[in-house]
Amino acid sequence: MASIAQWVEGARPRTLPNAIAPVLAGTGAAAWLGGAVWWKALLALVVSLALTVGVNYANDYSDGIRGTDDVRSGPLRLVGSRLASPRAVATAAAVSLGVGAAAGLVLALVSQPWLIAVGAACIAGAWLYTGGSKPYGYSGLGEVAVFVFFGLVAVLGTQYVQVLRVDWVGAALAVATGAMSSAVLVANNLRDIPTDRETGKITLAVRLGDARTRVLYQALLALAFVLTLVTTIATPWCAVALMALPLAVRAAAPVRAGRGGRDLIPVLRDTGLTMLVWSIAVAAALTLA
Repeated sequence: MASIAQWVEGARPRTLPNAIAPVLAGTGAAAWLGGAVWWKALLALVVSLALTVGVNYANDYSDGIRGTDDVRSGPLRLVGSRLASPRAVATAAAVSLGVGAAAGLVLALVSQPWLIAVGAACIAGAWLYTGGSKPYGYSGLGEVAVFVFFGLVAVLGTQYVQVLRVDWVGAALAVATGAMSSAVLVANNLRDIPTDRETGKITLAVRLGDARTRVLYQALLALAFVLTLVTTIATPWCAVALMALPLAVRAAAPVRAGRGGRDLIPVLRDTGLTMLVWSIAVAAALTLA
């Protein structure tokens, strides 16, 4: 029986900035258009957090029953380490995704009902990442999905439900957030290249190889800060978000240095922290502007 602490670790709290940052950025973009609505932002946050925890448990379950996590250098996995039964982890995933679906349904009904279809696509994407007979996460499409769901959909969706429109500032923030979210997954898959290759999990990192994956990680972080500079065209206040740049440099240091295995685990934490600080700063800047 897994302990409460192990269940929390299995939810992968280091990935939660991927859920929080898009809502903050999208709410800042809504405030820029003069229409931030706090309770809709809160509902969007519940959706984002629940789906992130749900996809983490779903990945734990699917990778565990396939044997992908039998040999692992990364954070704890409940099924792979035999601390929890596959059924228990699958149930935790279903409950988390159900909470996200319920909050999303309310948000869609008070905004635009067609958003229900977007929510359904998000839940399907969460489960099919490593679940089903042909998981797209095993075909090198994980980073693309993260960019779309945690960047474009999450940021622009948060902006849209509050003001019922999007603009170029929201789009720039969506691409920047998607780039940083994808960088988290790139770092994770960079660490797992040896074990993923052995188990037949063909991630983008496995396809690119070690050296090019390290370049991709750094390029995604650089893109996020280039787009931050672009948003200063709307308001110079957005330059405040560059305060997260030193954190990005620290996050990328082990990647640049050629570190591997467990030495890359801090990269996930520091990339998430970079994204969180950046999103707080950009949301505050756009609200003040």
